[in-house]
Amino acid sequence: MKPIRLSDHALSYTEKRGYTVAEVEETIQTSPWEPAELGRLQCRKSFPFNREWNKKVYATKQVRPIFVEEEDEIVVVTVYTYYS
Repeated sequence: MKPIRLSDHALSYTEKRGYTVAEVEETIQTSPWEPAELGRLQCRKSFPFNREWNKKVYATKQVRPIFVEEEDEIVVVTVYTYYS
């Protein structure tokens, strides 16, 4: 698989949205890719969480990176996280 690089925008949101670079990489490497808006790609993966996030405990965290596949690398534009 091609190297995965997070854009400055995606890196700047790791703490605010609560994901790690390792989770993003795992999601892209192991989940089916789907088309996203603006010709981009997306995929999603749920991770066990069982912790507090924003003063509420959640069992699961879902990571959804939005990315583009370039000739030599995969560039992650942004990442969304969902807690349930």
